[in-house]
Amino acid sequence: MFKRLKKFLTSIGPGIISGASDDDPSGIATYSQSGAQFGFGQLWTALYMLPFLISVQEACARIGAVTGHGISSALKRHYSKRILIIMVIAVLVANTINIGADIGAMAASLELVTPIAFLPLTIIITASILILEIFTSYRVYSRVLKWLAFSLLAYPLTLFIITAPWNTIFPATLIPHFEFSLPFFLLLTAILGTTISPYLFFWQSSEEVEEERARKMIKFGLPHLTARFVRNLRFDTIIGMLFSELGTWSIIIVAATVLHNAGVTNINTAADAAAALEPLVAGFPNAGYLAKLIFSLGVVGLGLLAIPVLAGSAAYALSEAVGFRDGLNLKFKQAHGFYLTMTIATLIGLLMNYIGIDPMKTLVYSAVLNGFVAVPLIFLIGKISSDKKIMGKYRSGFLSRSFIWLTFLAMAFAACGTIYMLVVG
Repeated sequence: MFKRLKKFLTSIGPGIISGASDDDPSGIATYSQSGAQFGFGQLWTALYMLPFLISVQEACARIGAVTGHGISSALKRHYSKRILIIMVIAVLVANTINIGADIGAMAASLELVTPIAFLPLTIIITASILILEIFTSYRVYSRVLKWLAFSLLAYPLTLFIITAPWNTIFPATLIPHFEFSLPFFLLLTAILGTTISPYLFFWQSSEEVEEERARKMIKFGLPHLTARFVRNLRFDTIIGMLFSELGTWSIIIVAATVLHNAGVTNINTAADAAAALEPLVAGFPNAGYLAKLIFSLGVVGLGLLAIPVLAGSAAYALSEAVGFRDGLNLKFKQAHGFYLTMTIATLIGLLMNYIGIDPMKTLVYSAVLNGFVAVPLIFLIGKISSDKKIMGKYRSGFLSRSFIWLTFLAMAFAACGTIYMLVVG
């Protein structure tokens, strides 16, 4: 059994980490708000986003693996600097807000189940993450992130504690539901933006390069791909995105079943969702506390995974754009700019919890910003991944191209719908 698990862990990597970090504390808050506010009305998004998410992340992974460079570097080489600057600034801003929100959500969740106060917890969390990012080797670091990915299982596990109305859940999963109102479209865009998110594009493409460096597959500056590596890349991405959407689906179900049905329609943080479960979950003795505990620990575990991914993707994006040496396989003295970017983004996120800025109030808007930024970025990813001059024999096939362009249209539709609702009120 242990040997099988070890073999599975060695065959996965950036995809499973990206998939699990996709359900970070800010994402958990967004999905919880969806379930609390609209019940099962947006549950279908977890199913229909899956092929879109897989297609875009697989294309990003393939771009990194084939070119030996991340998304920023690809944009820098093949498109104008103006496009690159806009994309990088948007990712830096959105990621920093997300980091602040995630640190706050993790501290608030730990505060529910430990006697330590909120502010000391934020410092402990931040220090732990920075030590992990800066002072551990890539091999150890990636192994820790893989194990943290299993924190996502907390949410499917919570389904076994609550009494879910499966006769309602399955039709709501399969049949899309729309409400033509600003709150519905704003939250729909936030769900798309926090799921099909630019920071994952930058992270996974760059991490495929890290994997190649760790396996010494890059020679004379060019990757030497094997069919097995590409096959594992695709398997890893599919498993990771399945993992992600299972978590999303489970979180919306828990919030809709427990919170919406009890009249709780507003969730400010993932910790609020966890705390609200305790008095509302009925069943065996202490079921409410157990649900709160599992939900809280899931927030913490995924936060420990997601914050390094958010900070790392910001560092990759900026470093590739301005020419810093980058890579988690490098030590701090070898990549000052890369690690300083990660550190500064994380510390600004921490500071947001101290100076009166409520990261959670800006979180939905950062998710919406991600949703808008993702539209042109997906267009460019589609162009690069389909370009034979860049990708050679590994360019996107018909199925991949079709889903990437469908993703582009879906994201554009949600963004335009939100703008329309804002204009007409």
